[in-house]
Amino acid sequence: MLKKLKFYIIGLVPGLLIVFVILNQKGASCSYFPNDRVTAETLTKDFTYTPTFKTEMELHKITEKFLKDSIISEGKVDFDKSNAQAKPCPEYLILYPKKNPHFEINYSKCRENAEFTTLKKLR
Repeated sequence: MLKKLKFYIIGLVPGLLIVFVILNQKGASCSYFPNDRVTAETLTKDFTYTPTFKTEMELHKITEKFLKDSIISEGKVDFDKSNAQAKPCPEYLILYPKKNPHFEINYSKCRENAEFTTLKKLR
């Protein structure tokens, strides 16, 4: 029994290392949670903004880079207030930061683009 376990571990450890190296080189990520999937898919879309959203971005000094790198990447999708089943474009609400949110963003995620409609500062 001990001999079988030793052979198993000798094969398992190098196999795991090879898989992790290959996946890291390809930039693959394992995002199985709903929040991670919505965030990753949103970041692949072209961003469009309504005029009111652009005005609010300028008012709160939010750049597109900050929107992508911080608010969307590190924010929390509130699925209770979102309409993820809407056709043809699901609608989502993001709260940023996750704890004690300061911003609330509504957007719809279509096949080609993500259209940001409202931005509210909560405090």
